[in-house]
Amino acid sequence: MHMNEYDVAVIGGGAAGLSAALVLSRALRSVVVIDSGEPRNAPAAHMQGYLSRDGLPPTELLALGRGEVAAYGGRITRGTVTSISPRESGGFDVRFGQDLVLGARRVLVTTGLHDDVPDIPGVPERWGRDLLHCPYCHGHEVRDQRLGVLGGTPEAVQHALIVRQWSSDVVYFNHDGTLTPTQREQLLARAIGVMEGRVARLVVEDDRLTAVELEDGAVVRRDAVFVRPTFVPNADLLTELGCATHENGWVTADATGRTSVPGVWVAGNAVNPRAQVITAAGEGSAAAIAINNDLVEEDVRDAVRDYRAGLPA
Repeated sequence: MHMNEYDVAVIGGGAAGLSAALVLSRALRSVVVIDSGEPRNAPAAHMQGYLSRDGLPPTELLALGRGEVAAYGGRITRGTVTSISPRESGGFDVRFGQDLVLGARRVLVTTGLHDDVPDIPGVPERWGRDLLHCPYCHGHEVRDQRLGVLGGTPEAVQHALIVRQWSSDVVYFNHDGTLTPTQREQLLARAIGVMEGRVARLVVEDDRLTAVELEDGAVVRRDAVFVRPTFVPNADLLTELGCATHENGWVTADATGRTSVPGVWVAGNAVNPRAQVITAAGEGSAAAIAINNDLVEEDVRDAVRDYRAGLPA
């Protein structure tokens, strides 16, 4: 196989992509991982809830993963993929960097998602520090503290009811004023305070979030605030290929990540907004096994064709 021809191109070098590359390289497949180097969890200092690696910085997990993939002969390269084009002869051309092109028989897209967070002063600066989105990632670290939950998204109330598991002092900021009577009763029953009015800003003192200030001037002391962002998949490469999507814009895929386009798989947050790091790694592993099995089927088909062509007429 030519040095720029691979069995599998993995787009994205996070937990899902590296996990897949590890499994595929151990299956003696030629694999390249193309990574832009901009992980979603970059602001997070620690990764929690990952069995045997609890508390490890995510950057360390990825560095370890890159080393493991490289040890089995997988290639890791830095770059942003701009297009994936099907070849008439089968497989794909993958373009990245300064007009660099490589070929791959199969493609796995693990480009993750980005978080569309409220346009409130202080939100971008505190994101992933003391403005948090995932109680399962960060709840234990802020347990029993004064917590807030920003309203304004459809799942915000459910988010507050979950956050309540970690603290008895939770305030829900009814930022958009859309609480239903049922939701209000649920919050009241769980002793979650409700603050009416739009949020003006997060108050930060000495590089720490200390309070939430409302537009009417009220200031509510809080130690950490949760917000449920709108999750937006980084799926342009997939939709441009013609992969089918759900009504909400997320790409459809089977349990192994196989999309509607033959030869194209997806794993991790690009297809599953709720995937934690450990979930993404598992999805990458499952996709890798499915991709290798698919390649084996093609190898057998080609071998039978060549075998028959060599038989006497």
